[in-house]
Amino acid sequence: MKKYFAESELIINKDGSVFHLHLKPEYLADKVILVGDPGRVELVASHFNSRECEVSNREFRTITGNYKNKRITVQSTGIGCDNIDIVLNEMDALANINFSTRNEYDQHRQLSFVRIGTCGGLQPYTPTGTFIISEKSIGFDGLLNFYAGRNEVCDIAFEEAFKKHMNWSPLLGAPYVIDADKELTERIASDDMVRGVTIACGGFFGPQGRELRIPLADPKQNEKIENFEYKGYKITNFEMESSAVAGLSRLMGHKAVTCCMVIANRLVKQANTGYKNTIDTLIEKVLERI
Repeated sequence: MKKYFAESELIINKDGSVFHLHLKPEYLADKVILVGDPGRVELVASHFNSRECEVSNREFRTITGNYKNKRITVQSTGIGCDNIDIVLNEMDALANINFSTRNEYDQHRQLSFVRIGTCGGLQPYTPTGTFIISEKSIGFDGLLNFYAGRNEVCDIAFEEAFKKHMNWSPLLGAPYVIDADKELTERIASDDMVRGVTIACGGFFGPQGRELRIPLADPKQNEKIENFEYKGYKITNFEMESSAVAGLSRLMGHKAVTCCMVIANRLVKQANTGYKNTIDTLIEKVLERI
């Protein structure tokens, strides 16, 4: 018997669009570029040869169009893994649930998600301007722990080594380690991106070791993160979404990877706030390879 999704679980607007994104199923392409900033949607879409639709609601802006005979949706998510939970669940629903009957389709439709973002570098070899692709993500956000099947898709041994190294506090949500899709990673990374391990944080300040007026619970956090190594892997960067993108995609049967440009190096305390023009180079690489 097919699973039925009640109105309270899958909220559909009166016009037939999904609740938060305001997208209808026919608006969604199989190839999806995710960006945090709604303003960056236009920057990505400026490369399109044509456009089908443009939709905006809150921080969620969507443009679906054509780039060199590839149908692509570019979607803004806003900041944080909580928003990724909304975007990926609603996009999966658009692809795999019949909005008329509220039943799951017999045939699974696989989507490919590539997140393009900015990050903070954590190693000497990740100066500002570096492109990093997240082979693995460590989720400080705890989001995947709310879903069944979490242990089956995560790297448990890596998690245990990381928690031991960090002397992980029981007051914090359990971190999870998730791999990006290998085929998509190889295709997007090519030979001009650093392949790294990314920590997705639950905030910009304290969770990333920034101290303003409130002291940090663990002032040595970033030092321990920078020194961590497991089977040749070192942690390369901080951002705020990659773990949820990779984790939810794996549970849903989609492909996903995150690639970011370093706009600050926490190790040498450098930052570049004028990155908006140079990130267009990363956008062009993703559009060519997605």
